[in-house]
Amino acid sequence: MEALAVRLSGMDAHAEGAIRVIAFYDTLMRRRVDLPALARASAGLAECVAGLRLHGTGAVVRASPDGRPPSTVPAPASSTARVTLDDEEIGTVWLERTGPPNPLDEVLLDRLAIAAATAVERYGPARTTMADPALVELAISDDSDEAARARALRLLGFTADLPVQVVAVRSHLPLDRIGALLCPARPVKAASLADVGVILAATVDPARIPAGVRAGIGAADGPGRSWQQARTALRFTTARQPVVRYAELGALALLARIPPETVRDNADVAAVARLAGSPEDLETLDAYCATGSLRRAADLLHLHHSSVARRLEQIARSLGIELTEPAGLVRASLALTAWRLLDSARHSP
Repeated sequence: MEALAVRLSGMDAHAEGAIRVIAFYDTLMRRRVDLPALARASAGLAECVAGLRLHGTGAVVRASPDGRPPSTVPAPASSTARVTLDDEEIGTVWLERTGPPNPLDEVLLDRLAIAAATAVERYGPARTTMADPALVELAISDDSDEAARARALRLLGFTADLPVQVVAVRSHLPLDRIGALLCPARPVKAASLADVGVILAATVDPARIPAGVRAGIGAADGPGRSWQQARTALRFTTARQPVVRYAELGALALLARIPPETVRDNADVAAVARLAGSPEDLETLDAYCATGSLRRAADLLHLHHSSVARRLEQIARSLGIELTEPAGLVRASLALTAWRLLDSARHSP
């Protein structure tokens, strides 16, 4: 490295300096320094305050050139760089230089970010959300023996004393963002399997799931069983009810076990399938089944109750079901749910 620096020094002083900075951080990484030591060394090299922050823990480390914590409040960063691990941004590093940036600041921050990611991975737990899909699949697969599952969970950061809930997700949002929101203070890992996202978390707060995300939540009675439950719950989600807990499905979960051909042959389900050609009628039936009340359905649809009444009369004739009778409402609700499960079965992993 030094021989190369000597050869380059006659051509480009900046190149020599850059190589010396790289060698400096290579030495720090070989010595396995932690984050505070990295900040102190970087501040001494840059001759200004250096800092780093980890998003997952919120921890901030700053050091002045003399190696001590700065006595001043953080100044605006003159230069910054992202710290990434497993293609996920986990933090930021920066310099608080009062004057103009040094020509080598960019190289210094780049190597500091790499060294910080290495330290986080080594001393962990690594606060990344995205995980190796093969490892996640091993943790939730029915075919995994308990020893293999336990090892996979340990590698993912879940200790033996932690419960593990599994969430099946469909969303255009990045899984790491959903996972970080879902379980901000405890272990959480995510991966994409087929067309479904999988999130493993020590605890799940459904209220933190962002809008536009469909999520099925399994119970915390073992990752394998929880994954099966989460997939089933995901099939019951709708635009009106985008998050479903398996534990709250009760006997409705039995509908997911009925063979699709049996469901298709049912007259009520076939009638709902024909009704699906009219999104307006389908939305009206959904609102009425969800509320069980003409007036509450009208409020939900933002329509006058007389308009909803006329629609429901037409829908009842089309279905051949008396919707105003309790038994008829149950038939319509079951048929609508079963028809939706047929569609969701085509997207199940």
